[in-house]
Amino acid sequence: MMKFFAMSLSAKILFAVCVITSTPVQAEAVFPGASWRTPADSAQPDGWSVEKLKFADEFADSLRSDAYLVIHRGVLVHAYGDIRKPMNLASVRKSVLSVLYGIQVDRGAINLNENLAALGITDKGGLSETEQTATVRQLLQARSGVYHEAAYETENAKRRRPERGSHAPGTFWYYNNWDFNALGTIFQSRTGKTVFEALKTDLAEPLQFEDFRFPQDTKFEFERSSDHPAYLMYLSARDLARIGLLVSRDGQWGGRQIVSSAWLRESITSYSAVSGGNGYGYLWWVPYTAYPSWRLSALQLAVADGTGGQFMLIDRTRDIVVVHRVDNSKIWYKRNAVDAGQFAVLAARIIAAAPEK
Repeated sequence: MMKFFAMSLSAKILFAVCVITSTPVQAEAVFPGASWRTPADSAQPDGWSVEKLKFADEFADSLRSDAYLVIHRGVLVHAYGDIRKPMNLASVRKSVLSVLYGIQVDRGAINLNENLAALGITDKGGLSETEQTATVRQLLQARSGVYHEAAYETENAKRRRPERGSHAPGTFWYYNNWDFNALGTIFQSRTGKTVFEALKTDLAEPLQFEDFRFPQDTKFEFERSSDHPAYLMYLSARDLARIGLLVSRDGQWGGRQIVSSAWLRESITSYSAVSGGNGYGYLWWVPYTAYPSWRLSALQLAVADGTGGQFMLIDRTRDIVVVHRVDNSKIWYKRNAVDAGQFAVLAARIIAAAPEK
């Protein structure tokens, strides 16, 4: 899906973060076990404003959000709606894939500098010699220059897709489902695992997902237009938040390094300036500008965004994870969709409820 964060996401969320604190908060080594700790059963005081969180809930009511939750320093400080139900992640799946890629790059299974020709990656009707020079790294950055039809592509994305051959690999950013889907094919070719098998063994099991059912909560979406299927993932809000906490904690989980801190820092570094004062890393949105005169500290925020209202905001400086979900399995979900600007308002209300220190 072609997505651009509105300025409201940068301005409202990031301004709220900036106003409350400008210095890093040291994260306590708290991780969930079989279930999340809450302020009621944790020795850690939460310090969050109950009244301000109610204010956030009221806005979520008006949006008809299905669920959202807030994790602070490894503790579940607030939950709204059904945080247990697995729902389609939509394009948030791409940020999950980024973490899975990092694990395999750390193991030496995937080389980001290999190109499509060396990998044997093509598609219906073939790719040009120039397109075949695109590297794995460029696909992760959405800069491949391969504008072939793609599975699970929205009508808007189809209309906006550049013409084949209009940009050489590495020269132009375009939010390209072909890149994202081909990455799934490359992943399986190089690791011997499907993306879903790796989700189970490399994330769900070590992070102790509570609601994930394998293989029921996974689905390949095939279309005639392309050889490369989309990889649909269904995760609950509280399971997705475990991935967010992993990213917030520089890849550590209970004393174990699941994915290297070097990979996470590389993947949430912006390589492309995109609309609305945002950047794009390796399958992550990287908000970096609130106003022209103010910039965030490096590597502070990462955002995953999926159509219909699937969001995960990670503030690594303050060790806060916010997950928002809309149940897009409902046939009427499109009228229930929450856009980036609305999520920005909700997130600003949540951040306003946070402790000052």
